[in-house]
Amino acid sequence: MTKDLRIKSHAFDGKMRAPNRAMLRAVGLTDEDFTKPMIGVADTESDVTPCNVHLGSLAKRAREGVRGAGAVPFLFHTITVSDGISMGTPGMRYSLPSRDIIADSIETVVGAENFDGLVAFGGCDKNIPGCMIAIANAEIPSVFVYGGTIAPGNLNGKDIDLVSVFEGVGKNNNGDISDNELKAIECAACPGAGSCGGMYTANTMAAAVEALGMSLPGSSSHPAESNEKRIDSEAAGQAVLNLLEKGIYPKDIMTKEAFENAITVVMALGGSTNAILHLLAISHAIEVDLSIDDFSRIQKKVPHLADLKPSGKYVFQDLYRVGGVQAVMKMLLEAGYLHGDCLTVTGKTLAENLEEAPYLTEGQDVIMPFDNPKRKDGPLIVLKGNLSPEGSVAKVSGVKVSIHTGPARVFNTEEEATAAVMNNEIKEGDVLVIRYVGPKGGPGMPEMLSISSILVGKGLGEKVALLTDGRFSGGTHGLVVGHIAPEAQVGGPIAFLKEGDLVTVDTEKMELSFNVTEEEIENRRSAWIAPPLYKKGVLGKYAHNVTSASKGAVTDYLNR
Repeated sequence: MTKDLRIKSHAFDGKMRAPNRAMLRAVGLTDEDFTKPMIGVADTESDVTPCNVHLGSLAKRAREGVRGAGAVPFLFHTITVSDGISMGTPGMRYSLPSRDIIADSIETVVGAENFDGLVAFGGCDKNIPGCMIAIANAEIPSVFVYGGTIAPGNLNGKDIDLVSVFEGVGKNNNGDISDNELKAIECAACPGAGSCGGMYTANTMAAAVEALGMSLPGSSSHPAESNEKRIDSEAAGQAVLNLLEKGIYPKDIMTKEAFENAITVVMALGGSTNAILHLLAISHAIEVDLSIDDFSRIQKKVPHLADLKPSGKYVFQDLYRVGGVQAVMKMLLEAGYLHGDCLTVTGKTLAENLEEAPYLTEGQDVIMPFDNPKRKDGPLIVLKGNLSPEGSVAKVSGVKVSIHTGPARVFNTEEEATAAVMNNEIKEGDVLVIRYVGPKGGPGMPEMLSISSILVGKGLGEKVALLTDGRFSGGTHGLVVGHIAPEAQVGGPIAFLKEGDLVTVDTEKMELSFNVTEEEIENRRSAWIAPPLYKKGVLGKYAHNVTSASKGAVTDYLNR
């Protein structure tokens, strides 16, 4: 390497930095290494989840790519938690805060060690946006690598996945399947390494990051245990050096138009509601003016094309087999839905990358044509009204009911609501409300996959509306509305709901309202007393710092 590509590791030059170099010699650096760029490789490998259990071997491939390209790799680790394992338990409160802990920990190592570039690995739901927030804040050339999707489980010749187990709990409670049948589903659902297999949050965010231009072309679709994934990892290490050579930084790639591309791909694929939360947080970190209203604007014009779980037939690996996210993006670009001139981590534009992308396999039915979409507009709907003045989010793919009005059944904890459902106290037509579980109130904005899946398993998925200021998993489907803002903890109108109030969910008008006058709302507000904020440990820190879900539930102070 003839050109000096170092950005920050000049900090180790000169006699004054002899002690610093001495420390690095102890980990293997030589005189020659001190003239090379230093590249961090952030690894979220962990035994606590199949999403990340394999990432260590992939991170080692990235180190080989970095060294082969003429730089010095430094492997370091950070945390991950498993949403699927913590779901329905008090541990779920730690899921969303882990996103910010991951982001902060990666940024801390990158900044403290004066790295010139970064390769970041993520697999589960929160470490993908966590890595991306860190990349935005670190402000050095970076590439993200997705750990890849899990293969589907198979039981009696039928593909199943983790959501099959959650829904199996409801079927078992309803008497539709036996204890032995539920155990069989449990044992077959997750056959190996990789992230949950449908168009759930991890696969959604991986596709969004590729559309943003921050991962290598095609890499979001490659399964966890494929050779392509190992090739992705090594190539990412090499790609960072190309970015250093060309002087391309994350802010050059993650523009407003790039975020619009990401939203477009999420809508077309029928992605997770969490994409709204995470893309808002990433855009906040990179200082791009993105709002919840941008999602509504794009939702109105982008059709839903993918027949993917949870509401569809196929899993993400099926999409890979017919051409992957690249093929869908090529289809969208040629139809005029994407900004082709956006820069990517290859150093080329999105359009240039897609010239080499495959077309969808002929005869496939995973992705529908534009003239026969699953839905003529996007399935992620932002609802506003007197119950959610700042907005709320519903995923309406596969939901036949567009308007539901019913009496509110109000619970202040998920545990109480779940007990009511399991005891058959929630009836057809009800509006089940779980509040004080928002970013501050939870604290941590837990997901409600467990209770939403039980409702589906009991045959109530479209007969009972489920509303919350918490979140839903990417695996959730049915008549559900989450992210209601302002949340109950800060005095949002959801705090003033009373048992029996008539609530209307209208996805045609994109409204969420309750049949109470403004005067009565104000009377209830004046009588309301905010519960004390949680104070202990990481959840206490989070509760006191986090913003509204409508702003991405961020914890820093940038542009507040």
